[in-house]
Amino acid sequence: MAKPDTSALTRYDEDYHGWIVGQVALLEQRRFSALDVSNLVEELKALAASYRHAIESRLGVLLLHLLKWRWQSDRRSGSWESSIIEQRSRIAQRLKESPSLKSYPAEIIAEEYRLARRKAAAEAGLPVSAFPEQCPFTIEQVLDPDFLP
Repeated sequence: MAKPDTSALTRYDEDYHGWIVGQVALLEQRRFSALDVSNLVEELKALAASYRHAIESRLGVLLLHLLKWRWQSDRRSGSWESSIIEQRSRIAQRLKESPSLKSYPAEIIAEEYRLARRKAAAEAGLPVSAFPEQCPFTIEQVLDPDFLP
C-alpha cells in the first residue's frame, strides 16, 4: 500500500509558493484525496477577505480625497484627482471580477467615512467637526467616474 502524500502540508509551512503550485497540480490531476484541504479552506477564506479589504482600503482613500476636494478647494491638486480616478477604477475592477460584492461598498461606506473624516481633519489641520458627521455623498456619487464635489 502506498504511503499517503503529506508533502502538501509540509510544503505549506516551508514554501508557500511551492505549496500553491503543488496544490494546483493536485487539482489538475484530480488527486483530491492528496489535497491539503484545511490549509486550502483557510487560503480561500483569506482570498475572499482580501477582495473585501481591497474595496475597503480603496473606498477609504477615495472618500478622503473627495472630502479634501470638497472642503479644501483652494488646495486641489492633480494628485488628488488622480487618486480619485485610480480608486474608482480599482473598485470598479474588483466589482466586475466579483459581482457578488456589488453591494459591499454601500454596506461599508458609513464605517469608511468615519475614518476618512478623521484623516481629512488631521491632514487639513482642522477639527473633525469641520466635516459633516454623516457622509455627504451617496455611494452612487462616490463611485461615479464623473462626480467631483
